[in-house]
Amino acid sequence: MKYKRILLKLSGEALMGDRNYGIDPNRLADYADEIKNIINKGIEVAIVIGGGNIFRGLAGASNGMDRVQGDYMGMLATIINGLALQSALEEADVQTRLLTSIEMKQIAEPFIKRRAVRHLEKGRVVIFGGGTGNPYFTTDTAAVLRAIEINADVIIKGTRVDGIYTSDPEKDKSAVKFENITFKEVMNKDLKVMDMTAFTLSEENDLPIIVFDMNKKGNLMKVILGENVGTLVNS
Repeated sequence: MKYKRILLKLSGEALMGDRNYGIDPNRLADYADEIKNIINKGIEVAIVIGGGNIFRGLAGASNGMDRVQGDYMGMLATIINGLALQSALEEADVQTRLLTSIEMKQIAEPFIKRRAVRHLEKGRVVIFGGGTGNPYFTTDTAAVLRAIEINADVIIKGTRVDGIYTSDPEKDKSAVKFENITFKEVMNKDLKVMDMTAFTLSEENDLPIIVFDMNKKGNLMKVILGENVGTLVNS
């Protein structure tokens, strides 16, 4: 296996499946099966999920809501998604732990780095909920931060497109896919891989990012095996 410990970043929108909002249980089950397959190969898996399928703080702020309040609502949405994924994984007989940046001891453990690493070493999937616990920071930033803290080998960002393109391939049919690209090239070309805070943090810590299509069955395993799937961003 090319990677031993990974941080998988999923968008909240990915959990919607074909719905307009909320959580599609079939999509959750598919993701749980994909994750179980790599766990069975001895890969240590941590996950950060967005909350955009339920609430997005920035959207709330644009409609007159206080930005800080909106961001906290978005953090709670990520915890709801984390609970849903935890349930799906446990249904697939995968041991999981949900750790949150906002303490809510009745339903999840508080985030403590050493505890998170210990869970990973024991073969449990660790889901990080609540983002960074601070407003104005995205779940992309939370994913990079947690990946650095747990010494992950790579950030694997699952999306609905199969990599990074010169422009949005869903809107521009002439868009060209990159197989490999450097951090500096992404910034020079102004490609929207992650928000700038997350991306800069990843570059500074020499933490590679792979962007791939999570919805294609078997793709996650191919990434772990080092096959040419998606787009690799590194130094």
